[in-house]
Amino acid sequence: MDILHPAPSVTPAKRARRKQARPGELIEAALALFVEKGYAATRVEEVAAHAGVSKGTLFLYFPSKEELFKAVVHENASRHLQDAFREVAEYAGTSTELLREFIRRWWTQYGGTPAAGLTKLIMSEAANFPDLARYHQDEMVRPTYELVGRIVQRGIESREFRPVNLMLVAHLVMAPLVQLAIWRFAPAPYGPMDDPLQLLELHADMVVRGLKT
Repeated sequence: MDILHPAPSVTPAKRARRKQARPGELIEAALALFVEKGYAATRVEEVAAHAGVSKGTLFLYFPSKEELFKAVVHENASRHLQDAFREVAEYAGTSTELLREFIRRWWTQYGGTPAAGLTKLIMSEAANFPDLARYHQDEMVRPTYELVGRIVQRGIESREFRPVNLMLVAHLVMAPLVQLAIWRFAPAPYGPMDDPLQLLELHADMVVRGLKT
């Protein structure tokens, strides 16, 4: 033991900060492994090791792998959607600008991030885990379609957009976004594009032109 140079002690404040950060670290580790290996093949022991904690510590925060998956979806998708609904309600610009912004933000906050792997994961494992697929549907897919519908309805009411079927338009808006996100995880020639935002700008332009009165 070096009396002149004792090992630095961990202060209570640092321990508290570390403890507060653990759920986020576990969620980040779980997302990476779920996307890489799939839900079924990922073991909670691996998630805990990836986050640098024990399996027992993981279960203090998430009592099961299913609850961990739900936390991953909430942190990477539904939490952003809650913010988006509030921002749409408070938005002061045109619905055209709002729809364009939604398409850009969907990519920068989800489609272009590691979280987009959740879409691929659900599509490949939904049949084996219908409860998780239903949770993903309720927490992300349905609210996203509802959000698009609200933006378009806003444009209809302001006479920027012509009356249309809101659900069909939501499908029309979202299908290329989802496809582009899936392509990120596909081999060539479907792999990542050099400039996906350029494609999304063109997509937004075509959607807006089609909706104009």
